[in-house]
Amino acid sequence: MRRRRFSRSSTEVELFPFLSILACTIGTLILLIIVLTTQMFGEDGAVTIVAKGENGKNSSKLPNYIECKGDGVIIYPSKKLVKKANLYSPSSPFKTLLEKVKNHKNKEYLIVVVRPDGFDIFQEIREVIEKQGIDMGYEPIEEGIKVKFEAKK
Repeated sequence: MRRRRFSRSSTEVELFPFLSILACTIGTLILLIIVLTTQMFGEDGAVTIVAKGENGKNSSKLPNYIECKGDGVIIYPSKKLVKKANLYSPSSPFKTLLEKVKNHKNKEYLIVVVRPDGFDIFQEIREVIEKQGIDMGYEPIEEGIKVKFEAKK
């Protein structure tokens, strides 16, 4: 008797079409991320700081903005620069702002924008702000990026 030979036909799945579709999808997603990132930062390189919070303890308070730079503190919206040496002088706009916020602790707080060269000043004024019991938030921002402020809604 003769034995029958069964040929095992193996079923092979070719993955090339699937992998090419996957590669195209990944490429499209990368392109989309690049386009969205460039649109988000824009050509002018500006960042908008929005003071809002539905759940935070400062949700009902009005923000006052200051920016710490290497040479001093800028008070917004007047954009007045207070030099590092004059921060705590009696006629300093920074000291006036601190007194105003301290007297209205339940209604106001500070948001501090920190530049890389202003970190030392930030640490110094942070201690002063915390000693006076003033609520504060801060946001580190890279050098060269413009800062815009949006009013709380």
